[in-house]
Amino acid sequence: MTGSETETVEDLPPSAKLVFKVLEYNGSLTQKQIVNESMLSARTVRYALERLENIDIVEEDIYFADARQNLYTLDEQAVVADGGPDEACCAE
Repeated sequence: MTGSETETVEDLPPSAKLVFKVLEYNGSLTQKQIVNESMLSARTVRYALERLENIDIVEEDIYFADARQNLYTLDEQAVVADGGPDEACCAE
C-alpha cells in the first residue's frame, strides 16, 4: 500500500469520491464506462481509480468482453470497514 495507510474515502479528492459513488450505484465498470457515467476526463478517472486502489477500496480485474480494458469493482468488505463517504457528508 502506498501513501498513508490510514487514508479513507472521506480523505480523497471529490473526483475519487464521485468515482466511488458511480461504482457503488452501477457495480463493476470499465474505465470508459466510468468516464461516461461520471462525465470526468479519462485522466481524472485514472487518477481517482489509482487513489481508490491505493486504499484497497477498488479491485481491478480483466474485462473478458475486451481484454484491452480492465473492470473495476468496489471491494465490499473494504467499503463496509471504511464506512464509505456517506457517514460524514450526510450527518446533520
